[in-house]
Amino acid sequence: MGLMLFHNLFKTRLPNLNEALVGRDTPIFAGGLHAVLGNPMTEPSPPGLKQIVLGLGCFWGAERLFWTLPGVYVTAVGYAGGVTINPTYEETCSGQTGHTEAVLVVYDPAKLRLGKILSTFWQAHDPTQGFRQGNDHGTQYRSAVYVMDDVDLDIVKQSAAQYQKALSKAGFGQITTEIAEDQAFYFAEEYHQQYLHKVPHGYCGLRGTGVSAD
Repeated sequence: MGLMLFHNLFKTRLPNLNEALVGRDTPIFAGGLHAVLGNPMTEPSPPGLKQIVLGLGCFWGAERLFWTLPGVYVTAVGYAGGVTINPTYEETCSGQTGHTEAVLVVYDPAKLRLGKILSTFWQAHDPTQGFRQGNDHGTQYRSAVYVMDDVDLDIVKQSAAQYQKALSKAGFGQITTEIAEDQAFYFAEEYHQQYLHKVPHGYCGLRGTGVSAD
């Protein structure tokens, strides 16, 4: 019973530094080529490319959504926004890492605008649900956007404010998406990478509000 209560505790709040799991020095994912796009997943990207990390519930369907966008170089699923170093899936599901399931999107800004990525992001899930997404409950399913520089941070904040107006007009509550800069991204296990390419009829979980972000 004590373990169950401890487990449930971190479904509704993030752990502090003393409560978070420590993790490990060795990465969980050793690297490889993207199963759909064919590009290296963990090696440094070619010059001129940018990246963004997005959390919108279960990362299986989210990754598939973004690898289909023209201009995306590579995607990967992993864990971000928390404390634990190189967490496992099971540790992240416990809520004791502080991480959310997330998708790393590496893209060519000459072919794909950040605005397009963000409109796709907003429309693919409900960013007002706090520590859950649809039927998936827990802090590891929270909505999040993590960027690499101040310029992109400003663009995301402006995009969120614009989408909030549309959501409010449609009767939805306040956006709870976590927006931050320079958050570490830890690659998930190999079997999670491009999961819906390997298991085409597997669980997706994406469900938007029906409110346009364009």
